[in-house]
Amino acid sequence: MKVFVLGGDGFCGWPTSLHLSDLGHQITIIDNLSRRNIDNELEAGSLTPIRPMGTRLKAWREERGRDIAFYNLDIAKNYHRLLTLIQTEQPDAVVHFAEQRAAPYSMKSAYHKRYTVNNNLNATHNVLCAIVESGLDIHLAHLGTMGVYGYGTAGMKIPEGYLPIEVTTDDGDKVRQEILYPANPGSIYHLTKTQDQLFFAYYAKNDGVRITDLHQGIVWGTNTRETLLNEKLINRFDYDGDYGTVLNRFLMQAAVGYPLTVHGTGGQTRAFIHIQDTVRCIQLALENPPERGERVKILNQMTETHRVRDLAQLVSEITGAKIAFVNNPRKEDAENDLHVRNDLFLDLGLNPTTLSQGLLGEVTNIAKRYAHRADLERIPCTSVWTRDQHAGVPKPRMPEPTS
Repeated sequence: MKVFVLGGDGFCGWPTSLHLSDLGHQITIIDNLSRRNIDNELEAGSLTPIRPMGTRLKAWREERGRDIAFYNLDIAKNYHRLLTLIQTEQPDAVVHFAEQRAAPYSMKSAYHKRYTVNNNLNATHNVLCAIVESGLDIHLAHLGTMGVYGYGTAGMKIPEGYLPIEVTTDDGDKVRQEILYPANPGSIYHLTKTQDQLFFAYYAKNDGVRITDLHQGIVWGTNTRETLLNEKLINRFDYDGDYGTVLNRFLMQAAVGYPLTVHGTGGQTRAFIHIQDTVRCIQLALENPPERGERVKILNQMTETHRVRDLAQLVSEITGAKIAFVNNPRKEDAENDLHVRNDLFLDLGLNPTTLSQGLLGEVTNIAKRYAHRADLERIPCTSVWTRDQHAGVPKPRMPEPTS
């Protein structure tokens, strides 16, 4: 299969590209290297050393004897270059990771909100337009987020995209149908993902584009089997307050002797998935595309749910790190339950990777190995959600490192 991976230089895109290449697919990465530029902006690079793209691709060729093509291209701005590539290369599938992925980053300022909206929505819409204009029957697999649902479950398991409803007409008849599960975004980033859903529903209905939308939980872990082959292939490890996912951030904080910063009560329940399962899910999605004319296939890409304070306690017990409860910069409920269905991936053969001390230890070892690269001042989350916070209400109180 010939596959374009948009955003293939990122935390999920890079290991996915290697995984699909190792399976024998012909991979082309399209990326404008924006995540590397954001590192420069935030002055908080990956804990692990990320090599230049040319070095990465050469190392992969040496390890596996496989070539991955790369184009430095901003798909949100350069529509005709994207269209030309699609028309020339004629991919069978496009995997779409090319969106700004951090909720805190999207809330930093008006600039960051506008950048996230402009980048994410234009990228998604340009891909859809290019697929239609090319006239090719291309399967689009998009990495979405569980956050489109919000985090209230109304006492039920969140379904995979669609909610069955029953409406009583004026004549008393019962009308049954399925609608997209009501969106409840918690940040500008999540808002763009809810808009993606509407783009997909429209283009599947109007133009017959085959689309799979993967609503992913929080990713933890760093490496996959492929990225472990050579240090030049190593994956990102974000630990800063904007991009560091909560469990990885806890493990890194423990490795450098920094108290585990739990926002609010830590009663937020979130869905999680290991990075190895992420790449496996992308593979399964590509191997099981919807038929042309079908509605968007939506799958919940997660394997388990945990409360944040429980994760902090687990990491504390393993590492001896202290826990510090700090003010929550987000506008969200202090406590929530979360029950999620993921039947479709289980039916496709996913054997979920769940939290274990072994895997947590693996991530901790990575954090310890590269701890000298950490800038402790970048650990706290300083992005806030409301105008009052920006105007002077105290931002999250942060603890002092213990070492």
